[in-house]
Amino acid sequence: MTAGKAGFVGLGLMGFPMAANLLAAGWEVTGWNRSEAAVARLTALGGRRAATVAALRDEPVIVFMLPDLQYIQDAAAPLLESWRAEPPAPGTAVVVMSSVSPTAVRGFGALVQEASGGNAVVLDAPVSGGTKGAEDGTLAIMVGAGEADFERLLPLFTAMGTTVRRMGGLGAGSLAKACNQLIVGTTTAALAEAAELAERSGMDTAALFEVLSGGLAGSRVLELVGPRLAAKDYVPTGPAKFMHKDLNFVLESAAATGAAVPMATAGVGLYGELIDQGLGDQDLAVVRQAISNLSDSHATITTKATTTKEGQQ
Repeated sequence: MTAGKAGFVGLGLMGFPMAANLLAAGWEVTGWNRSEAAVARLTALGGRRAATVAALRDEPVIVFMLPDLQYIQDAAAPLLESWRAEPPAPGTAVVVMSSVSPTAVRGFGALVQEASGGNAVVLDAPVSGGTKGAEDGTLAIMVGAGEADFERLLPLFTAMGTTVRRMGGLGAGSLAKACNQLIVGTTTAALAEAAELAERSGMDTAALFEVLSGGLAGSRVLELVGPRLAAKDYVPTGPAKFMHKDLNFVLESAAATGAAVPMATAGVGLYGELIDQGLGDQDLAVVRQAISNLSDSHATITTKATTTKEGQQ
């Protein structure tokens, strides 16, 4: 598959620049978003507007970039009903690029297969790189799919990312993303903890991070999130509450395999506390404020599993 046609559902902080990069690569993109303003931005770049998600039923590829699988299932429900009445063309691809449960996305795949009469296939292809990576087209994309489906959709992925790997069958991409979030979430928390300790000891946090970046503690997380942590800049590039959801996927996968995940368990507790403090809509770096608040109150945290749709956002 060379540059072709695609539907794109979800034109938020990540979805819009991803769809824009598809357009720039020569793809014909028809977008849907709950907010009309985002669709207007896409059409200004040459994209097309879908009145409903079901209107995308004949697109050969439909990308979903919504907060969680429940949102995707809700948005896709009219689409699947349309396919039950009249199956789509064979080879239709539904690409889930959000961070979702590795287990639940396989169930969604079975649902799509049933509704489409076996003519549509689901791939999970979550991304890492944040809004900057989405804007620059340098995302890392972790794909769960059969080999043939991966190969034919590779041009779609390379239009949005520079590191694209097939990790295994459906669900494997989401498991890889969960591992990514385990590292990003706990590393950010450790950096935030170090920042608070340093500042409360009279040390300059920016200077600390500068020297750490030259040693073994240096990392991409320190490079990108460190300046926001040091400056206490919590303007969202992605809501911190999503990390709680993603780390719960680590716990879910660990329970299924018998793996011990003490860092993920601690992270679920910390990011659950962050949400309880009302900080979930701010940037991931706001975990520093959550730790500061804990320091001031001498509070303790407990692990909180994600149990509600609101908590999954």
